[in-house]
Amino acid sequence: MARRKAREGGAASPPGRNRRPERDALDIPAAAIDRAAAPGSEPKAADGPSRKAYEAQLRRLDVELVKWEEWIKARGLKIVVIFEGRDAAGKGGAIKRIMEPLNPRFARVVALPAPTERERTQWYFQRYVVHLPAAGEIVLLDRSWYNRAGVERVMGFCSEEEYQEFLRSCPEFERMLVRSGIILIKYWFSVSDAEQERRFQDRLDDPTKRWKLSPMDVESRARWLDYSKAKDEMFAHTDFKQAPWWVVRSDDKKRARLNVITHLLGQVPYEDLTPEPIVLPPRQKDTGYVRPPMSDQTFIPEPF
Repeated sequence: MARRKAREGGAASPPGRNRRPERDALDIPAAAIDRAAAPGSEPKAADGPSRKAYEAQLRRLDVELVKWEEWIKARGLKIVVIFEGRDAAGKGGAIKRIMEPLNPRFARVVALPAPTERERTQWYFQRYVVHLPAAGEIVLLDRSWYNRAGVERVMGFCSEEEYQEFLRSCPEFERMLVRSGIILIKYWFSVSDAEQERRFQDRLDDPTKRWKLSPMDVESRARWLDYSKAKDEMFAHTDFKQAPWWVVRSDDKKRARLNVITHLLGQVPYEDLTPEPIVLPPRQKDTGYVRPPMSDQTFIPEPF
């Protein structure tokens, strides 16, 4: 009942399994969070940062991401960041910007395809476990085990029994990850139906973006309400203290990227361990070695 009152704009629900002091301190009503993903809701005013301001902020955050990664490596931390949300909500762009300054030896993106016939016979979480990080590593999941609560649920790719088992076992699985020392961070990218439609049309019009629009994405457009119900049910079961969901308003992509990077940095307190500048040694002295003529090598054509 308290949860229902909070969603209706009444008194905030008392502390419980789905409450977190850090989130409560933001003073964001639960109803506002729900509206962020509601069909037909009005997106936040599109008065995001200018391109110049956006690039300046990204540059600043890139430096902080490098410090953040160095701290994670030095302390042997294990980070898993889940990116979920509606199709065309901006998950991929945010992941790309987070990865850009990071060392790919220690940070990687995992975006799994549909399970194989063999994987369908495994324990549901099994194919994700092999991608979990070791000490000093960061794993960004571009979609995750939450496929079962989203696309598989809506499209009928799993049975009712499999779905209900997922809702029961997922919180237990994630608590096990947290107890093992993994820092688990979950983001839901929320986009309005109007903005999603605009992005779909943009992908249709641009040949370089059409690969982003799969038949499943097209079907999701027709099942907006079904996906809304699935998301609400998923949050009700998997938004808990040890691994809460963080909602990212993503109608403005630039603002969303800056906000999610800033928030991500705040989830792992770090100190500045930027590597010291390296002094380059002098090159070898010329000992008279004669290299083969360049005409003996095959160069690529240079039309530009």
